[in-house]
Amino acid sequence: MPDAVSTPRFSSITVFFPMWNEEEYIHRAVDAAREACDTLISLGEVGEYELLIVNDASTDATGRLADELAAADPRVRVVHHPVNRKLGGSLKTGYANARGELVLYSDADLPFDMDELIKACRVMRHYEADLVSAYRLDRTGEGYVRTVYSFFYNSLVRLLFGVRIRDVNFAFKLCHRRLLDKVQLRSEGSFIDAELVVSAVGHGFKVVQFGVDYFPRTRGVSTLSSPTVILKILREMFTLRGELRAINRA
Repeated sequence: MPDAVSTPRFSSITVFFPMWNEEEYIHRAVDAAREACDTLISLGEVGEYELLIVNDASTDATGRLADELAAADPRVRVVHHPVNRKLGGSLKTGYANARGELVLYSDADLPFDMDELIKACRVMRHYEADLVSAYRLDRTGEGYVRTVYSFFYNSLVRLLFGVRIRDVNFAFKLCHRRLLDKVQLRSEGSFIDAELVVSAVGHGFKVVQFGVDYFPRTRGVSTLSSPTVILKILREMFTLRGELRAINRA
């Protein structure tokens, strides 16, 4: 493996995980992120890193385990929500507390190989991107219902906002600090992924997409396709539609 260059291409990176009842995944997620970030440092892509856990008022051992990881490694930080704020609230907390020049969020169940982060950093650098958004190359593992739901949701986002993102809700978005300093996110639910991308395009930031292998959750329960979550996505989508389209016309 090559030695680190004298000046890293990016000063720092934050990898953060929104977590609600992820005691079965938390160690694997942090270990994978730590390994990928150590590789980024050795390659001279980043100078330093931090791993941020947003504990969304978990009712299992997630909060305790997160604190133990932070106590054992100064590069791990934890923010605890006193009440559950769902995905949107957790992402807003993560972005607000992230210190890195680059910021990646991922689900704790690691739906992709964390080594893809190394490729994403190269893509951001070579293509001078502000946001690198990954999409799943093969979605059959998530089941028929989720596949159909995702197809119609992505189509609706393209129709309403004119943003051609192949997999808008996939939990792999690498953002540059200049984007996060400009975009003000409002969603409290799962529409926040689409809001981030639509806002980025509307403000003139460059978005680059690339495909990754997808690894479906094997433990725990995903709530993304529940009727309550879907209704909240649609409600926030139409509530923010005018504001987001105004950004695109500005």
